[in-house]
Amino acid sequence: MQFSFKKFLPHLYAVIALVVLAGIYASPALQGKKLKQHDITMSLASSHESTEFTKATGIVPWWTNSMFGGMPAYMIHGAYPNSIGSTVGGEIMGFLPSPINVIFLEMLGMYILLIVLGANIWQSIIGAIGYAFCTLNMVILPAGHTSKAIALAYAPMVAAGAVLCFRGKYLLGGALTALFMSLEIYANHVQITYYFGLMLFGYVIVEIINHVKSGKIKSLVFALLALGLGSFVGVANHTMRLWNNYEYSKETIRGKSELTTNTQSKGGLDRDYAFSYSYGIGETGTLLIPNFYGGTMGGSLGGKKSETLKAMVNAGIPEENALPYTERGPAYWGDQPAVGGPVYAGAIICFLFVLGAFLVRGSLKWWLVSTAVFFTMLAWGKNFPILNYPMFDYFPMFNKFRAITMIFSLTQLAMVILGVLTLKQISDNKPTFEELKKPLIYSLAFTAGLCVIFALVPSLFFNFKSVNDEAMQITGDKGVDAQILRAIVLDRESLMRSDAFRSLAFILLAAGLLWAWVTGKIKESLFYPVLILLILIDLFGADKRYFNNDNFVSKSEYEEIFTPTAADEQILKDKSIYRVFDAAAAGGFSSDATASYYHQSIGGYHGAKLRRYSEIIENQIAKNNMQVLNMLNTKYFIIPNQQTGQPVAQQNPEACGNAWFVNSFKIVANADEEMKSLDKFDPKGIAFIDKRFADQVANLKIQPDSISNKIALTSYKPNALTYQSDTKTDQLAIFSEIFYRGNQDWKAYVDGQYKPHLRANYILRAMVIPAGKHKIEFKFEPESVSKGNKVDLIMSVILVGVLGLAIFFEVKKK
Repeated sequence: MQFSFKKFLPHLYAVIALVVLAGIYASPALQGKKLKQHDITMSLASSHESTEFTKATGIVPWWTNSMFGGMPAYMIHGAYPNSIGSTVGGEIMGFLPSPINVIFLEMLGMYILLIVLGANIWQSIIGAIGYAFCTLNMVILPAGHTSKAIALAYAPMVAAGAVLCFRGKYLLGGALTALFMSLEIYANHVQITYYFGLMLFGYVIVEIINHVKSGKIKSLVFALLALGLGSFVGVANHTMRLWNNYEYSKETIRGKSELTTNTQSKGGLDRDYAFSYSYGIGETGTLLIPNFYGGTMGGSLGGKKSETLKAMVNAGIPEENALPYTERGPAYWGDQPAVGGPVYAGAIICFLFVLGAFLVRGSLKWWLVSTAVFFTMLAWGKNFPILNYPMFDYFPMFNKFRAITMIFSLTQLAMVILGVLTLKQISDNKPTFEELKKPLIYSLAFTAGLCVIFALVPSLFFNFKSVNDEAMQITGDKGVDAQILRAIVLDRESLMRSDAFRSLAFILLAAGLLWAWVTGKIKESLFYPVLILLILIDLFGADKRYFNNDNFVSKSEYEEIFTPTAADEQILKDKSIYRVFDAAAAGGFSSDATASYYHQSIGGYHGAKLRRYSEIIENQIAKNNMQVLNMLNTKYFIIPNQQTGQPVAQQNPEACGNAWFVNSFKIVANADEEMKSLDKFDPKGIAFIDKRFADQVANLKIQPDSISNKIALTSYKPNALTYQSDTKTDQLAIFSEIFYRGNQDWKAYVDGQYKPHLRANYILRAMVIPAGKHKIEFKFEPESVSKGNKVDLIMSVILVGVLGLAIFFEVKKK
């Protein structure tokens, strides 16, 4: 059989069109400009030590001391050469400049799924645009949530593989499921993958019911086998990555705490922390109207036309000073702690989704509608406790994640699919207008009707006041501030009115276009391009409010992010090994990784801190306990100069150094006692040891001798530390290094012979050192890396083999 290029050509044109659209939206990337992305900047800083070490040695260290005193580097940076999914995923990401690559991938993922579902090319393009350019999927890009966006891109592809399995293409469906699942895991955003898994599980249940009802049990068994085996191969292709994550998660704030004062002693995140980002029930109106709740913090209140500007000028504030405030003011009035933009699905997409709920027949509709409703209720978080608190307390793994609002991206996935299936049904069945009239009226009443209500009488339902308004200080004069606040409330109401009219216009235009198509006034060849244009104008217009060309900077400006300050240069003159406390960090020392680029930092930026270290921050460092900072070898503090505001370095002469011998030790009964002991102590004089390690020091009788007893760090690598000791008698050494899976991943050797080490002072490593001269080594040798890498290779071979077989039989069949 010869390859039919003519059949493939329309899809090629469609894919090229999607690339062009992504390029148009993020055109500065084509000019060599870089997107400013906070999380990516933090990632570059935190991974700098690891990447530089890998460049110099060709070895991936898997551990870094550049952040939070030390943590596994595989949570920040790593290489998975035996995982075909990681290799292919990396190559795909390098095909186009960022963020064009991610935007295109999101469109391509949805395009593939819709083609598999039977949609035509026009309809699939509409779905691709609706999914990729829904506002939530766009605002995450300047925030640097690239892994989240990649996971969202591959999720529809995994769904496409599952659909093929249940439609009888067992080998092809299983093979594509394996490939796309491998790419989904490559994205490395477990939370999105978990939520998508819930959505996919719902689809599987629907298909099981359908097959059982129709008596297709044999077909069901084959489909489930194909889907299950394909998913297993795809996931197992990332055994090392997932094994790493699994082991690490048990040690983090998502694992158990031993402190009785910690409410999450049973494991998982603190409920208040997990639900700190919860969408307001009323705020859900942003799906239909972008400025339903003001859009974003630091959003426009209307600029020169705003009531806020008038109030500020009337209060005696010069217009040139007041105008910037009205252009980046407190437009958002919900109760989320930070919002980069609303969850706007698009007025036309909402209209088509509601129309589909009334028009489309079959189980797919009920799956998509129930998914959209259920996920929306989950996104409400703490605002809908009757569902979310039991889910958090009892549903497997649900309490491992925070910022539940991101599940809205999958709500929008369901909405877009059903919207496109609506167009597909109309195209396939060609109903008369009389047949379409009733569901069309219902959907217009639900969408356009709501827009009319909120355009005309929004104050009937909302007061447009935020819980944060009372704390707002604009001028310092309470009377003047109250007047300005009243003006801000009017502007917030105006924003809702304006966007309600905007959404109404798009819905009516789309409904009119649909009427013209169904009644034969226009042909399909005109209907689809005009509908696509309307959706583009709608979504591009909303997206550009929050992610536009201003988010890009020149390459030279981008590279200046990590230009060392005078404080950095001063500290870098010291070539010893030490840690730095960045008290001048813009986001706070424990929420900013900038210092990690050049230094081994006490702080950093990561969503999954080690629990013990996090508890040290909360219980000791936050209380300015200098003795704890000393035991962490905090030799330098970066503080802002009181006169200039510029960061300056201040040396701490009391830092304990890399290792030392203590004069005594005390066995403590539990974590509470160990933490309490650190409130006031001399780290060089005494060490506190949990009773679980008592056997290692049972026969130790310390004879202090500060002159004769010596220990020093002689060689430093992120994953291998070498010390030299010289003592007259057996001693207890404390190492200023984080104790992590001691004797499992971190292993100690004395003169080349393995020797167990223990934990002291809640987070540090310790070891009984025998008398005499000895070479002491700590090596990071996680089993998850060595064995996981081998499994990756085996599964990669299987994945490639299955894909080859699928392609061979598909070609042979045709």
